[in-house]
Amino acid sequence: MKTAIAVLKSLRPQQWIKNLFIFAPLLFAQKMLETASLVKTGLAFLSFCALSGSVYIFNDLNDLDEDRLHAVRSKRPLASGQLKQTTAGIVLVIFAAAGLASAAALDRNFFFISLFYLLLQVAYSLRLKNIVILDIFIVAAGFLIRVVAGGLVIHVYISSWLLICSALLALFLAIGKRRHELSFLKDGAGNHRPILREYSVLLLDQMISVVTASTLLAYCLYTISEETVAKFGTRNLIFTIPFVLYGIFRYLYLIHKKAGGGTPETLILKDKPLLLDVFLWIASSALILYLR
Repeated sequence: MKTAIAVLKSLRPQQWIKNLFIFAPLLFAQKMLETASLVKTGLAFLSFCALSGSVYIFNDLNDLDEDRLHAVRSKRPLASGQLKQTTAGIVLVIFAAAGLASAAALDRNFFFISLFYLLLQVAYSLRLKNIVILDIFIVAAGFLIRVVAGGLVIHVYISSWLLICSALLALFLAIGKRRHELSFLKDGAGNHRPILREYSVLLLDQMISVVTASTLLAYCLYTISEETVAKFGTRNLIFTIPFVLYGIFRYLYLIHKKAGGGTPETLILKDKPLLLDVFLWIASSALILYLR
């Protein structure tokens, strides 16, 4: 039983919320009410949960020595010795194989992007995480890949606006994650993760400012663009802007005043105002798109 619990913790199911990005194309393609599309997207979500779970175990195995020096990560099953490396390796292979097999069964293109996601995460863990700026882009790419995968599995066109907004939001979350690591580890940041020596809180704050402004501007332009109005037959998406504004400002507040941002998915789940805002944005978008 203890081993099973340790395995479950290593798979980090609390972080699988990131895989919900797969549902974005389903929502904005107005296919939420189509059973076939909804089921395929749900299965794609489960496939990515298996793949991301295997990636988390791979990262823990690769970063074992570094995690043992970290105040929080040293408590993870592998770093603390609760889970044997051999057992973790077996679980990794099983979940990676299951994720890819299910992806192949769903759709060929979905399989290829799932494989690309897996290989990119492995490359990030082995090498790319040590290249300044690029490391942030790779973290953000994980979110964007999920959006693209969600479109591929149900064969819908993903608009440039959705890709731009998703990419900017992903960068916002990735930079916030780096800032939290730098602030939390302080003087020992470089010892735990060498790439953090290349950053400073000031630099990351400037990057956050640029991405924040770009994200808000892109979303506002998206809601009023002629392409969007023609596609959905409504200009009412503009009324969802306040939820986006509040969500980003609330997230910035949590980063700067509550030292949050290390795990965006956990932060969203634990902060009730932010969670409610996300729900209201989804609900209002759905009502506007589906009840015209």
